[in-house]
Amino acid sequence: MYSLTTVTVKGCLMAITPISGRVRPAQRLTLTDDVYESLKTLIMEHAIEPGERVSIDGLARTLEVSPTPVREALARLESDGLVRKRAMSGYTTTPLLTRTEFDELFEMRLLLETAAARRAAGHADAEQRRRVREEAAATVAVEAGDGYRRHAAFTALDARFHDLVAEVSGSGLLRESIIRLHSHLHLHRLYFPSAGTGDTVGEHKRIATAIAKGDADAAATAMHQHLISARDRHLPAFPA
Repeated sequence: MYSLTTVTVKGCLMAITPISGRVRPAQRLTLTDDVYESLKTLIMEHAIEPGERVSIDGLARTLEVSPTPVREALARLESDGLVRKRAMSGYTTTPLLTRTEFDELFEMRLLLETAAARRAAGHADAEQRRRVREEAAATVAVEAGDGYRRHAAFTALDARFHDLVAEVSGSGLLRESIIRLHSHLHLHRLYFPSAGTGDTVGEHKRIATAIAKGDADAAATAMHQHLISARDRHLPAFPA
């Protein structure tokens, strides 16, 4: 079961969520945004278990808010793929990926993101190439530390790099298809809290270098190899 301590400051909810045995204040946002971030954290940390029913009224009482911002937050979480809404039964958190779903996710990523990297190498301008190189290097900033904070920060940077490659590809439809997979959110929940960064930083740099050089074949190959390695790093999450 989940728990959350909150305080209200000048009409805005301030959530204090447990992180790896410590507490830290959530960033102060608008009320709906704050409820969304608080619920997302609870789901990503498994404080609300995968497949667990989510009570709007119960969350509203816990957070000391009306049901409205909770409903709005859950609608956003549904679009993220983190909760499901069923008629007459309300919301439940989505189950973790099965091995079959995991394999299918990476099949789609290999198709879409390899194509995105290839297109990015051919379409990127000088400014976009610079941004891709900087994003690839940014992942190094979270090499220190452990637990949820490090993993969440690394996941966010990893997702941002992949989104940027999709953006630079110049195909809005391709980018939207990649975003709709919500792959980083699902993999974070699947492998939390033991996922390591592995060789991700070096792999990102190889992709970025190929894009910066305008080498479409090398970019596609580097992305393909990166995704295969990422898949292999997540396999221990499943029983042998």
